Amino acid sequence: MFKGKTALVTGSTSGIGRGIAEQLAAQGANVVLNGFGDAAQIEALGSKLAADYGVTVRYDGADLSRQDQIEAMMARALSEFACIDILVNNAGVQFVAPIDEFPVDTWKTILAVNLSASFHTVRLALPAMKAKGWGRIINIASAHALVASPFKGAYVAAKHGIAGLTKTVALEVAAQGITMNAVCPGYVWTPLVEKQIPDTAKARGITEQQVIDDVLLKAQPTKKFVTIEQVAALTAFLASDLAASITGAIIPIDGGWTAQ
Repeated sequence: MFKGKTALVTGSTSGIGRGIAEQLAAQGANVVLNGFGDAAQIEALGSKLAADYGVTVRYDGADLSRQDQIEAMMARALSEFACIDILVNNAGVQFVAPIDEFPVDTWKTILAVNLSASFHTVRLALPAMKAKGWGRIINIASAHALVASPFKGAYVAAKHGIAGLTKTVALEVAAQGITMNAVCPGYVWTPLVEKQIPDTAKARGITEQQVIDDVLLKAQPTKKFVTIEQVAALTAFLASDLAASITGAIIPIDGGWTAQ
């Protein structure tokens, strides 16, 4: 489906981003991986994707909290592939604390990675997409782009910002063969979710198991975590030609959470 196209997926060395990168590679896209992790494991992932699907895979370790590193990453990808046809902004960081105890530097980092990084990648990817007359931008947002939860002020603010950015850019490029949408997962069992459980337990004064049962899955009427594979499949569909008329959409995949 994506043979000859190139996808850049931020935060793709683990979790949802890795699942998306694998799905796009399986459908023929060259992939630029980005994220942190063990160097040997990342190299093995890239080699496996290239061997399994016959695509070109590159890794870029840019720190998405830094504008200069984002700009360098985009320049490298565009230099090699000429166009980033499919841009998936997935990288995210989280921290849980009451707003009056929220560390200022952490606030800045969360907004930088979860919101400003998408602004930078989008503005740098668009010129080549416009020249080609085709492009797909998918922001992996969160149910928190639509609703709030206590103690997640920076994350919720950033994800609401992503929803607004998605709608705005979609309108700006609607007539140029480019779509931009936001996928809003509920709770997916990923390292990001797993790491926030102890902090949530501390903030709420409950056990970690109670966080899973009474906070996370309580929000989702299905009482099940969303799977990485489900998010990846939706993302791949939005990148396809069949989704050409879907743009500016904020799409929940949350087990019914935001239907309540």
